[in-house]
Amino acid sequence: MTTDREPVLTGGCQCGAVRYALYAEPAAASICHCRMCQKAMGNLFSASASVPRKEFAWTAGAPATWQSSQIAERGFCQQCGTPLSFRYLTGEQISVSTGSLDEPARARPTAQIGIESRVPWFAELANLPASATADAPPPGGAEPVVSRQHPDRDA
Repeated sequence: MTTDREPVLTGGCQCGAVRYALYAEPAAASICHCRMCQKAMGNLFSASASVPRKEFAWTAGAPATWQSSQIAERGFCQQCGTPLSFRYLTGEQISVSTGSLDEPARARPTAQIGIESRVPWFAELANLPASATADAPPPGGAEPVVSRQHPDRDA
């Protein structure tokens, strides 16, 4: 579904097959540590930002969905597997994965939930040694990586 409104934020999957637009600033952004979110994201937590469903539209392609419980559905790109959305079946909000936003820094989390499953060393992550991507070349040498990833923003 497309619209004539100007989006506030846009996002999409890694391959570009599925794109979306938010027509309002996210009302809430959070990190969920629950075990279901960990498995759905294949990560330590799920970072997401929510808007009313009326302020959201899929603008290119459509996600595949999976009903992860009797009350919720998750959307993802069937081509590349990028986790894209979460919504309660009876709710008025939809959440998008913060990492799928073209400008993820604009959805700063204000809460953590599901902390019963938070890994015990989570707070220590910020203190680990850090390097830029270019400073840690992939195995095999210095040949530059050519990304097949869709660029941020519609192109």
